[in-house]
Amino acid sequence: MNREKKMIESNIELSAEFSRYLFEHPEVEDKIPMDAEIIFLPEFDLELKEFNLRLGKNIEAEGGKLVYIKVKQLSPKITSRLVGVEVNTH
Repeated sequence: MNREKKMIESNIELSAEFSRYLFEHPEVEDKIPMDAEIIFLPEFDLELKEFNLRLGKNIEAEGGKLVYIKVKQLSPKITSRLVGVEVNTH
């Protein structure tokens, strides 16, 4: 997998996690202007952080409005929160 594709996939994952975070912390959403691009700055992945800072500078140079979201860490992935699942076929 090439580097840029890996960075994009990591940003998609961060975006999905941030959406979940917003459901639990709706007050954070009020701090984000509707017309702003969100740029994630993951402290746990310096390569992605640098990639995103460059991306942000490009967007800013084109006149875009940005919001930087610092992320200190990402918890281990949990496959599912479902418990006691039964599948009944008829």
